[in-house]
Amino acid sequence: MSRDVTLFTGQWADLPLVELLPLVADMGYDGVELACWGDHFDVSKALSDEAYIPAKWELLQKHGLTCHAISAHLVGQAVCDLIDERHKAILPDSVWGDGDPEGVRQRAAEEMKATARAARKFFDARPDEQVLPPVVNGFTGSSIWHALYAFPPTSQDYLDKGFEDFAKRWLPILDVFEEEDVNFALEVHPTEIAFDIASSERALEAINGHKRFGFNYDPSHLGYQGVDYVKFIRDMFERIYHVHMKDVWWNRGDGSVGVFGGHTEFTDPRRYWDFRSLGHGDIDFEEIIVALNDIGYTGPLSVEWEDGRMDRIHGAEEACMFVRSVDFPPNRIAFDAAFDKSNQ
Repeated sequence: MSRDVTLFTGQWADLPLVELLPLVADMGYDGVELACWGDHFDVSKALSDEAYIPAKWELLQKHGLTCHAISAHLVGQAVCDLIDERHKAILPDSVWGDGDPEGVRQRAAEEMKATARAARKFFDARPDEQVLPPVVNGFTGSSIWHALYAFPPTSQDYLDKGFEDFAKRWLPILDVFEEEDVNFALEVHPTEIAFDIASSERALEAINGHKRFGFNYDPSHLGYQGVDYVKFIRDMFERIYHVHMKDVWWNRGDGSVGVFGGHTEFTDPRRYWDFRSLGHGDIDFEEIIVALNDIGYTGPLSVEWEDGRMDRIHGAEEACMFVRSVDFPPNRIAFDAAFDKSNQ
C-alpha cells in the first residue's frame, strides 16, 4: 500500500492555484487538499458555474496531481463560535454580512451545507475512481471554549448546553452530508467543540454518533496538550476520515510561558510549544504509521505545513520526503509463518 502524500493548501492561499500547483508538483507531492479560501476552491462557483469544476480537474491533471479532500475550516469555525471582530477577517463577505453574531452563525451553517453539495459535485467529476467517500475537513467552532478553565465555577450542566448547541447547529448540516454521501472530518483542535479524546467522545455522543461526523486526525494539536495522540487513533479508528501530517515541539521555551501560550506570538523563544516542520518536532510519526496501518487507514497523508522559522518551500519539500520515508505498508503475512513447514 502506498498512500498518496498531499499538501493542504490553506497556508498557501496567498498564491493563486495556477501558481501553486507547479510548485506542489516540483516538491514531489501526489496531490493537494484544497482550501475553500483564496482562489483554491470556491463553493459558490462550484455549484453555479458548470465550467468551474472541470477546469479545476484539468489544472490538477496538467501537473500530475490529484485531490482527496476539500477543507472548510474558516466557515465551519463560525457555526458555533461566539462571533467577534476576528471572524470578519477570515469569513467570506457573504457569510459575515452585517456581522450580527446569530446571522453569521446561520449563514455559516448554510455555507457548510453548500460545501457538502459542492464536494459531491467536485468528486463526481474526478477523472479517476474515488475509492473512499469524499471528505470535507474543517472546524466546528464552540460556544463553550471560553469556559475551558473552570472559573468562574463551570458546572457540567453549563457544558452540556454547549454540546447541545453544537448538536442543534451541526445535525442539520450533517444530514446534508448524509444526503450527498460525503464525510465531514473535524480537525480536533483547541477552540473546537472537540479538542482531546474526552471531548471528542462527548461530541460524538451529542450527535448520537452521526455516521457522517468523523475526524481529520492531526497529532500536532494533541501532543503539546499531553494527549496520547496514538491512543486517539486506536480509540477513534472508525472515525478517522482523513490525516494531517504536522509536527510540533513542546517542553521548550524558558519557563515563562505555559501550554496556554502566554498571549505570545508563534516563534517567540519563550513559548512552551510551537509548530515545527515535519521531522523537526517531538511527534513520533513511526508510531502513528503503525497505528494507521493497524486500523486499515488507506487515505492520503496530507502535509499541513507550519513552521514560522523555516522557508516554506524548503520546508514543504523536505516534509514530503519525510512523509515518504516514514510511511510503510503493513505486513501481509505473519513474520514467523515461514517456520511452518506447510509454508516452505
